[in-house]
Amino acid sequence: MRGRYRFTVAGLLFAAGMINYMDRAALGVVAPVISKELSLSPSQLGVIFSSFFVGYSIFSFVGGHLADRFGPTRVFSWAMGVWSLLCGLTAAATGFASMFVLRSLFGFGEGPMNSTTNRAITNWFPRDETATMIGFTFSGQTFGNALAGPLVGLVAVAFGWRVSFVVVAVLGFVWIAVWRLWVTDTPAQNRHVGDQERELIERSRKAVQAHEASEEGMALRAYLLRPSTLALGVGLFAVNYTLFIFISWLPSYFTSALHLNLTQMSLMTAIPWACGAIGYFGGGLAADLLFKRMANKLLARKLAAVVPLALSGLAMLAVSFVTSTAPAVSLVALAVLFLTASSQAVWAVVHELVPGTHLGAVSGFVHLIANISGIVGPTLTGIAVEHFGGYSSGFALGATIDLIGVLAMTFVVRSRGGMSPVTSGAAM
Repeated sequence: MRGRYRFTVAGLLFAAGMINYMDRAALGVVAPVISKELSLSPSQLGVIFSSFFVGYSIFSFVGGHLADRFGPTRVFSWAMGVWSLLCGLTAAATGFASMFVLRSLFGFGEGPMNSTTNRAITNWFPRDETATMIGFTFSGQTFGNALAGPLVGLVAVAFGWRVSFVVVAVLGFVWIAVWRLWVTDTPAQNRHVGDQERELIERSRKAVQAHEASEEGMALRAYLLRPSTLALGVGLFAVNYTLFIFISWLPSYFTSALHLNLTQMSLMTAIPWACGAIGYFGGGLAADLLFKRMANKLLARKLAAVVPLALSGLAMLAVSFVTSTAPAVSLVALAVLFLTASSQAVWAVVHELVPGTHLGAVSGFVHLIANISGIVGPTLTGIAVEHFGGYSSGFALGATIDLIGVLAMTFVVRSRGGMSPVTSGAAM
């Protein structure tokens, strides 16, 4: 692996994303069973889904800031340990109150995931591999969602829903052991990384490092309050709003609206998330190809974020008009594919606007804004299902929010006075 050890790190980040989303999606998969056993109404279930995102939103920012200060290796270890423990403890839930508390605390543990991943990519990969690596590592999340349906659903059918939470929790502790043995905060600290690979990574980041020196002492708050940072938060809010609805409500939509049984639902939910993995990785490859060919680097990143988000909105709007299984699953799969392609590109835009010293914290702040969608989205969907005509109105609202994200990133995210000069073609 000498000369390519960074791809070992990428593989572990992929696995972390897979475990993260498998743990997170487990509740949605068994929600039809839990809601009956624990006597939870759709509105109560929506509140439980949303409770996760309170802690998740806060610690997406806190975790990113801690990764900047203490390094991604330690932060990831603690985060994985906390959320795996709480995932296992979910098996002990007995009603609305205990499930609400456990799900809220679970969100605190999972919060640092994406911002810490983005920080690790900054440390470990050349700049022109950024979108590809974000796409690859984040595709583990949708792969985890794809596995959650068959794995969690079939374990729940065979052994009960409580056992399924314990099974997926164990995977996290195995990952921690491997991560601490093989990964360091930077390539320079790792004995497996050769001089050639280390120089490749450092050389590609020189433009960013030069900008860091020119802005030494500049407060983090200055980066957080820039209009471009806030607009990226709105764009990722739009992406996450729909993704979180699917994570929380897709199994219930398949069983309630499309009338699939638990086994059929468990298998069918794998299709959209498999397409999501394609969107992450394929979108990352396309984004980096565009990045290499365009002189305006920021515009290249913006196009890769805005175009698929607009297409996802069209797919979401179409879902609200169909009632049969094949077209519904196909349109949901297209929406997820375009959403994940847009998501990795939004994360890559941060690399063009922020020096590495603050990248974890700014990524986390963008993620915090975006994750407010997780607080409101599942709850609004639960209210829509129970009181306002079912899933169609919820999907139409998702399409509208996608449009808002497209407009925000198109017209507000830009390079202007005080913004990083690494957005220009000359920086390359």
